[in-house]
Amino acid sequence: MYMRGRTVALLVVFAVLFSSLTTAAMVGDGGLLSQVMGSSFLNGTSLSGGDTQGLEGRLGKLKESYALIKSQYIGKVDDQKLIDGAIRGMVESLDDPYSAYMDKKTAQQFHSSMESSFQGIGAEVTMKKGKVTIVSPFKGSPAEKAGLRPEDQIIKVNGKSLEGMNLNEAVSKIKGPKGTKARLEVIRPGQSDILKITVVRDKIPIETVQAEMMKDKIGKIEITQFANDTADDFFTELKKLEKQGMKGLVIDVRGNPGGLLPSVIEISEQLVPNGKRIMMTEDKTGHRIEYKSKLDGKKDYPIVVLTDKGSASASEILAAALKEAGGYKTVGQGTFGKGTVQQAKDFEDGSNLKLTMAKWLTPKGNWIHKKGIEPDVKVKLPDYYHATPPQPDQELKRDMTSQQVKNLQLVLDGLGYRPGRTDGYFDDKTETAVKAFQKTKDLAVTGKVDEKTALKMQEEFISMLRDPKSDLQLRVAMETLKKEIK
Repeated sequence: MYMRGRTVALLVVFAVLFSSLTTAAMVGDGGLLSQVMGSSFLNGTSLSGGDTQGLEGRLGKLKESYALIKSQYIGKVDDQKLIDGAIRGMVESLDDPYSAYMDKKTAQQFHSSMESSFQGIGAEVTMKKGKVTIVSPFKGSPAEKAGLRPEDQIIKVNGKSLEGMNLNEAVSKIKGPKGTKARLEVIRPGQSDILKITVVRDKIPIETVQAEMMKDKIGKIEITQFANDTADDFFTELKKLEKQGMKGLVIDVRGNPGGLLPSVIEISEQLVPNGKRIMMTEDKTGHRIEYKSKLDGKKDYPIVVLTDKGSASASEILAAALKEAGGYKTVGQGTFGKGTVQQAKDFEDGSNLKLTMAKWLTPKGNWIHKKGIEPDVKVKLPDYYHATPPQPDQELKRDMTSQQVKNLQLVLDGLGYRPGRTDGYFDDKTETAVKAFQKTKDLAVTGKVDEKTALKMQEEFISMLRDPKSDLQLRVAMETLKKEIK
């Protein structure tokens, strides 16, 4: 969860949504920050606490080091870089992937990205065990189309290793203007070979709510992120579905990495029944703030929440609130597990400090951090779901053996073209399956996966994954609802 001292519109970052699974809140000088730190945030003695030596007692060492560098270091010294480096070092020493310091340039990029769209690969990342890890690719984004999945670890970008970089530095390597390529080397849990995935950066529009009425009068609302207008858009679509006689509602937060706290609270207030608790925040002193529903009574239709490993932060708040306080079922996979609260301080020089200030708890007081929320109905995804579609710059052909070929075979199998094996060896049956795909898609029938074949296969694979008929988790959610519809 992410909290700022100023009102923000949408926490998305330049290339891969900057973050760290952010949920934002709008607070002023009397908000959580001042409750935890006192009104004099970061201004000296208020930081010393029970340590008699505290900051003031150690400033001598800091000043001495600064003076030595200024007077004795053989190279040029930039005062601003020294200060930025000192703050960044303090934050990194916390070993907290959700706390970060942004210098003026990075902070400007961060703030400029809070618009209706941004340019990049379209994925949420965090730092896990020193590696840049995908939380979730945005649906329909270049990252998703190229085959990036939750828990993928990016180790190189365009041949440059990300080892030793903090999240900000790594993100700066992944970001880039529309049309440029990010050639990623990726470690995927459960696979021994390093994957090479090329993502063509693009403009990523932020449309956070999509709704449709499915068969049997079951409505579905997908929330891709909790942004500034998400709650309004959600209720606009909900009212349309209700007017159409909706008998049950599926709320899909799969792949939703989080967003603004007021947005998820506003939605939860009108879904959680009978004024029950939605969530709580708890600071380091144990002080708790409760958020409660404003709904009098209960919706006259059942609700099911769809989750997966990419559902994080604000998505988990909504899922936990509906599960624990609403008595509604969750379907799919266990969620990511982010249960901390960040707040940001904008400095006069344009830099920014984002610091973990509290944790959030479910209605029953559970802390889901690093554990996530287990669904009431677990649905295991087929093997092809975890496959990476062929890359346009990696030709695959007969007698090759590799992880890329194995992924190709899984994709072919998912699309209904039977390669006969999924062990990574490109045999005659795999070649026949490729030819069958090429023939049905009006491509040159060569049996080789060239650039055109790879791009078309990416397109067809993503389309298949999004087809409700192929969406096993959605089908289970609908069946779960049908059992509860009166």
